Amino acid sequence: MWEHEIIEFKNYLKLERSLSDNSVSAYLNDINKLVSFIKRKNLGEIKYSDVNSILINDFIEEIYNSGISTYSQARTISGLKSFFSYLLLEEKIEIDPTELIESPKLSKKLPETLNIEEIEKILNSIELNSFEGLRNRAIIETLYSCGLRVSELTNITFQNLFLDIGFIKVIGKSSKERLVPIGTSAIKYIKKYNDEYRKLINVKEGNEGYLFLNRRGSKISRNMIFIIIKNISKKIFLNKKISPHTFRHSFATHMIEGGADLRAVQEMLGHESITTTEIYTHLNKEYLREVVNKFHPRS
Repeated sequence: MWEHEIIEFKNYLKLERSLSDNSVSAYLNDINKLVSFIKRKNLGEIKYSDVNSILINDFIEEIYNSGISTYSQARTISGLKSFFSYLLLEEKIEIDPTELIESPKLSKKLPETLNIEEIEKILNSIELNSFEGLRNRAIIETLYSCGLRVSELTNITFQNLFLDIGFIKVIGKSSKERLVPIGTSAIKYIKKYNDEYRKLINVKEGNEGYLFLNRRGSKISRNMIFIIIKNISKKIFLNKKISPHTFRHSFATHMIEGGADLRAVQEMLGHESITTTEIYTHLNKEYLREVVNKFHPRS
């Protein structure tokens, strides 16, 4: 009754929209919540084509009253809207029952960023007399220099390095490629790491092309990058909760504070929509307010 359409929707998300496995799972989970609601309420044999706005409203009311976060509520509603929009597109239904449903308003939470002094403190705290130390310095230099997502960093290969002209090729979301400039300091430490340590370790088969490896010779994992940054943060008693993404946020914020064009920053970050990049203009306003409060004689 629902199974075939859910499978077809899954194929649509993967093949036509090129979503990641995690995103596809999230969408399917949202639909299954509605199916479970129908079964739990003993509403009988309701097909997807029988779902109306009254049923959707009852389901959403239950979600609102369940105590889950506003973000989770919006996530579920978004998943349902996508499913019924797909059914309408495929002419499997004539009316979209979610068309007039509004998602809860999400407050824009500005991401945590680091200032230049904090980034320098992090970099200078890394000891460079070991494989891990030099690799970790190269990792953080690259994260901050290029504004990369953590998955983009772990997937960097030698084939995608164009250090002689100051660029790296990044494989972003949905396998979209982009060229990103890389700074001289990041280039310096990538070369030192490769020349002094990376070339000397026994690389596991299938991992030869990856730049950043663990000590066992395998591609470094996302979790390991998080652990590296968490440990450095503890070491320097940094009073902020940071992650690999913090360096991406800091990169974008510092670029805009320095006067970079918003579309150029959008291109370097690999954002599909410029509205995603615009959050950093809000960060910039906060920065300007701090400057005024600190230095204006009448503040």
